[in-house]
Amino acid sequence: MKFWVQSALIAPLVVLSVLGCTNNVDKANELHQQATILYEQRDYEAALPLYQSALEIREAELGENHPDVADTLNNLAALYSDQGNHEAALPLFQRSLRIYETELGENHPDVADTLNNLAALYSDQGNYEAALPLFQRSLRIFETELGENHPDVANTLNNLAALYYEQGNHEAALPLFQRSLRIFETEIFETELSENYLDVADSLDVADSLDLLSALYVRQGNYEAALPLSQRSLRIQETELGENHPDVATSLGSLAAVYALQGNREAALPLRQRSLRIRETALGANHPDVADTLNNLALLYARQGNHEAALPLLQRSLRIYETKLGENHLSVAYTLNIQALLYSEQGNEAAALPLRQRAERIRQMGGSR
Repeated sequence: MKFWVQSALIAPLVVLSVLGCTNNVDKANELHQQATILYEQRDYEAALPLYQSALEIREAELGENHPDVADTLNNLAALYSDQGNHEAALPLFQRSLRIYETELGENHPDVADTLNNLAALYSDQGNYEAALPLFQRSLRIFETELGENHPDVANTLNNLAALYYEQGNHEAALPLFQRSLRIFETEIFETELSENYLDVADSLDVADSLDLLSALYVRQGNYEAALPLSQRSLRIQETELGENHPDVATSLGSLAAVYALQGNREAALPLRQRSLRIRETALGANHPDVADTLNNLALLYARQGNHEAALPLLQRSLRIYETKLGENHLSVAYTLNIQALLYSEQGNEAAALPLRQRAERIRQMGGSR
């Protein structure tokens, strides 16, 4: 799930850079804004020390319970969450929430933002019981304070629907996804397109909503409903992010999956291949997301009966997972099982058996995720 970050309400960054900071608070504001720009560019290593410095200055200059301190705590926690460091993120989100509730009131939109982030963290950990009431409370605040058709309501509906989706409660998820999409289309597209302007972030929120709704239809086996949603999401992301952005690669993979499930492997193959090229260029040849794409492309070749093309992709994928995630990661076990299946289909049980046995040992050990 996407985490929401707080921007610094200050003069444009370029002005501050030219004129310089007049005091420590200005310096903290600039650090916070620079870090937020880097965070949104996914440059987490560069953003982290800037957030840490901004937090230190704000605590010293404004006091430990100032809302600006909560802003930086929230963003720093979001960064840790995106890095998978949930243990570091949790107390920061919790402290940020306490500050907002005390200083701004329990029904302030900033409280709702942090409730959303804390709930998203719990969801990522699989703790849906803890996440659900936080999403529900956040939704109530946004609807009351901002109106039932505000984009923040739509984002929260998406998150709540995604939670129900992960729990397998598709009946609860579907109307929330649909309502979220209607809000985006009505309140954002119709208003802003009438002004010949559409904010990039708003467009990408629509794409996210389309992807989530498409995924739900896929789970239900309704590929005919899923396909145009995935196609539309891809068009939006290509327009707003450029044709070689990593998120475009993800959308290409989702669209390819729908085609493959419909049995249209000829349409799926070039999408998988293009997704691989984008990820290799944008993320590096040995990134775990590249390995994911290699696996998916290999499976597509295997279903076409082209085992000779599939096997070297799986072998490369396995090497990436072992190097980047560790030899006992569940992605290693998954890839080993696919390789074993291919060898079995070729009648080579001697090669398949040790792979299955190793995969089973990893699973029995409770392999890392």
